[in-house]
Amino acid sequence: MESRINGTQIISLPKIEDRRGNLSVIENDIVPFEIKRVYYLYDVPSGAERGGHAHKNLKQFLVALSGSFDVVLKDGEKEEIVTLNKPYEGLLINPGIWRELQNFSSGSVCLVVASEVFIEEDYIRDFDEFIHFKDITDK
Repeated sequence: MESRINGTQIISLPKIEDRRGNLSVIENDIVPFEIKRVYYLYDVPSGAERGGHAHKNLKQFLVALSGSFDVVLKDGEKEEIVTLNKPYEGLLINPGIWRELQNFSSGSVCLVVASEVFIEEDYIRDFDEFIHFKDITDK
C-alpha cells in the first residue's frame, strides 16, 4: 500500500499463523535494502516523542512489535500520520522524509531496521535545514 507521502510505503510481512503463536519474518527480500543495523525503542514515557529528523541516505523500516504509535511523515510539502499497530506490517521510509514518532501506547515496542550503520552526518535534525535540503535535492 502506497502512502500519500512519496518515498514511504506500508509493507506486509509474511504471517505464519499457528495455534501456538504467530510468526513473522523480515529478510532482505522483504525490505528493499541490505540490512546493516537493527534497534528498537521501548519504555517510551507517556507523551514523549522520538525521531524528529530526516536522513540523507539511510532507509528505514519501522514495525510496531507490540502496542501502537503514530509516525508523522513530512516531505517538505505534505504531511501524513501513519499509525503502526500490527506486528505483521511495517513502514518503509526512504531518504529525504522527515519523521516524528508519537502517541506511544503503554508497553509499545518499535523495531527499526536500517540500511546503514549509525552515521551522525546522515542525520538532518533541524526542520529548516531539512526544507533547505529538500529544495536543493528536489531541483
